[in-house]
Amino acid sequence: MEEMTGLLTQHGLLLVFANVLVTQAGVPVPAVPILVIAGAFVAQGQIEPASLILVAVAASLIGDTVWYFAGRRYGYRILRTLCRVSIEPDSCVKQTENIFERWGAPSLMVAKYIPGFATIAPPLAGAMRVGFPSFLGYSAIAAVLWSGLPIALGAIFQAEVGRALGWLEGMGTGAVMVIAAAVVLYIGVKTVQRYMLIRFLRMVRISVGELRDLLGQEAKPVVLDVRSGMARNLDRRRIPGAIWVDIAAPQAALAAMLPDRDVVVYCS
Repeated sequence: MEEMTGLLTQHGLLLVFANVLVTQAGVPVPAVPILVIAGAFVAQGQIEPASLILVAVAASLIGDTVWYFAGRRYGYRILRTLCRVSIEPDSCVKQTENIFERWGAPSLMVAKYIPGFATIAPPLAGAMRVGFPSFLGYSAIAAVLWSGLPIALGAIFQAEVGRALGWLEGMGTGAVMVIAAAVVLYIGVKTVQRYMLIRFLRMVRISVGELRDLLGQEAKPVVLDVRSGMARNLDRRRIPGAIWVDIAAPQAALAAMLPDRDVVVYCS
């Protein structure tokens, strides 16, 4: 751990840049801890605060810009891909669409503080054809707010950060093992949660062929389209005869349904 502290002292800006860039690229590696440590180094005069903020913002913008142009190029397909690979089963596209649909591009300024939104917001902005200058401006503000808080906390609680680093140094290689185990445990728990969710969805899901056969019967099922307005605008394909349902107020669409009809629901 002494070597780690030495690396942070000598190459702190480079390590912050690499950590933030990897995080913004979508890899489940937290960047806040290193920003807090860097903040403590700022208070001790070992890192220049303006340079630290500039490096964190630059790395964040690089990662966000790549996702923005991916969304602009591939549209809704990139969002579905992110949803499939995300280890957060409860933070898929739906909640991000709702936030973006309500607040528009300015919501990018707080995106990094909302679980799930931080990853989905940049490609969603690209898919929605938000102007690149606007996206860049809002994302820069978001990066300053997101990185500035942990840096400030590290500077304020520099003594506590120093004690924590000393404790880790005292543990030697055991500290690395503890940190690695915590990361593996977190990813493992999220992976299990996602597996259980997918398994449940597969149990209650029907195939396209099965739905086609049901729609050919006399007693056709009721098909409900619960996609958001934004999702329907991005992908205008729909199942013939499907009824659009506003998830925020589903009673209006469900009130006229016959109680003995099968119901098929589809979303993004």
